[in-house]
Amino acid sequence: MAIVTYEIVEHDGGWAYRVDDVYSETYPSHDSALEAARRAAAEQRVPGETTGIAWEDKDGKWHEEVARGDDRPITDVEG
Repeated sequence: MAIVTYEIVEHDGGWAYRVDDVYSETYPSHDSALEAARRAAAEQRVPGETTGIAWEDKDGKWHEEVARGDDRPITDVEG
């Protein structure tokens, strides 16, 4: 099972949460970024429908796959 960690960091003159090398929008305070990260982490754990998805990797290559609605990651928030 995948583990996704949301990390609260200073970013672009404010605060953001980061997952791997991807940043959220910038928030004015640490607390608001933390609240947004907790909300995003909780939403990611909610089961959904099995559906087809397309996504682009860091090299610009597109991939298509089936995302099972019950295959949800474990999430954590740090910072």
